[in-house]
Amino acid sequence: MSRTTFEQLLEAGCHFGHLKRKWNPAMAPYIFMERNDIHIIDLHKTVAKIDEAAAAMKSIAKSGRKVLFVATKKQAKEVVAERAKAVGMPYITERWAGGMLTNFPTIRKAVKKMSTIDKMSVDGTFDNISKREKLQISRQREKLERNLGSIVDMTRLPSAIFVVDVMKEHIAVREAQRLGILVFAIVDTNSSPNGIDFVIPANDDATKSIDVIVTALTEAIQEGLEERKVEKVDSTEASEESEEVVVKERKQRVSRRPRTRKEDEDALKANVVGKFTTDDDEN
Repeated sequence: MSRTTFEQLLEAGCHFGHLKRKWNPAMAPYIFMERNDIHIIDLHKTVAKIDEAAAAMKSIAKSGRKVLFVATKKQAKEVVAERAKAVGMPYITERWAGGMLTNFPTIRKAVKKMSTIDKMSVDGTFDNISKREKLQISRQREKLERNLGSIVDMTRLPSAIFVVDVMKEHIAVREAQRLGILVFAIVDTNSSPNGIDFVIPANDDATKSIDVIVTALTEAIQEGLEERKVEKVDSTEASEESEEVVVKERKQRVSRRPRTRKEDEDALKANVVGKFTTDDDEN
């Protein structure tokens, strides 16, 4: 698993926190110093926390479960969408719909509505409705695609969520906590790390800072997915080999099993018949 270095984080500006007057005292363990009235984050702790979070995400991906990425702030949208899409993970970069997790069945119905509208455009239903209705349905489809299109493949609740800025995504964090879903988060000096399972202390406002952290985590996810594929192939081959062994053993057991009384009698008859036939031929 590739390790994020102190230098990479420093270059990305991950160490810049918020103004001293805006700090959250709960972030004190992660603050290295104060400079020009700005808190500086201890990047040695950030490196350790990224490694810890990456290992956990790799394990989740390896087990075939999903991590939902949530980042609706402008600086993070594009980066998170690109990285999450690359590893096949669901993501939300527009508006977080209240109840996305706690009312998941309703959200799934809204997602299915998109496929229903798509069918209408194919089976000719659109030809039998007015232009106004068609326009309304098309707009509804666009809105659903914009807000929920990125979670179409999320057929069940994720095992974890990753958020950029716990203050902005507080509703998502609260829903996950309520359901016992693991929470990974980039936490800045103005936010509270309490209740976050995997805290990554870092600048959550700079695009470069977000990018370097999200890249490290998605690379870990990719490794987990690749290991899962290898294990599947190995288990398939192992099962095929075990089947061959079972078949061979079965054949050997059949060939080695004691003959039944009927088989003994048949063999004896065949021997007797063969002997008399030979004697007759000699005479």
